[in-house]
Amino acid sequence: MNKVIVSLFAFVLGMIAINQAHHSVANAGFENVLVTAVSVATVNGADEAEVVEDSMHEFMEYVFQPTYKRLKVTMAAAPEDNNGWKAMKSDSLILAESCNLLFVRTPEDDAADWKKHAAASRVKGAELYQAAKDKDFVKATLAYKSMLNNCNACHRQFEDGKHILQP
Repeated sequence: MNKVIVSLFAFVLGMIAINQAHHSVANAGFENVLVTAVSVATVNGADEAEVVEDSMHEFMEYVFQPTYKRLKVTMAAAPEDNNGWKAMKSDSLILAESCNLLFVRTPEDDAADWKKHAAASRVKGAELYQAAKDKDFVKATLAYKSMLNNCNACHRQFEDGKHILQP
């Protein structure tokens, strides 16, 4: 099970790096280097998941926030071409899979609630991903708003209502 978490973590980091490379660097060779580096790190790394950043604020700011911000722009209107749908698929998959990382960051207080919020956000992120694969903007919009509602429920409980996300 722990090897699965490490592999999942490496996959998510690789997806984030590739997505950011697509948005900022037009060099496909850079993507290959990132994927190779992540793969090597998985093989040579510890066989258990390990938190790198202890601050949940920092974790959210650098793992979830950039993807959410890109997705928010994408969700403003139905994609006009395949690139728009690919961007929606990529960011929704990254967010859904990143929710799995929340399970290794369970707080001491209200751990059961934390896990429920993480699971609910993951489910809605997966629904958004599927809707994007189907190129169904109506379903994608519903899943997106529902995912954000789940994120916000967690923020209300664990962050005293700070960092409420807007569709």
